[in-house]
Amino acid sequence: MLNKSDLIRLVSEKVEMPKKDVEEVVNTLINSIVDTVAAGEKVQLVGFGTFERRFRAERKGRNPQSGEEITIPALNVPVFKAGRVFKDSVK
Repeated sequence: MLNKSDLIRLVSEKVEMPKKDVEEVVNTLINSIVDTVAAGEKVQLVGFGTFERRFRAERKGRNPQSGEEITIPALNVPVFKAGRVFKDSVK
């Protein structure tokens, strides 16, 4: 598994930049994507994928412990859809 610090280290080595500078760029990128999606806009990175917010309507569910029927409230959820280049690379 590749975590955030591993990603920062890999990028730092590839572009020959200090880890601290790469960490700032990675954090800014992530925060920009989160803020944009939270505002209801899409972020499309051609070849990689699209981040967006989708509305999930209120629905009925069951409490797994008691079996009691409950109402799950409506909410917005983040969604990522992989781009074609990304999908093809994973195949």
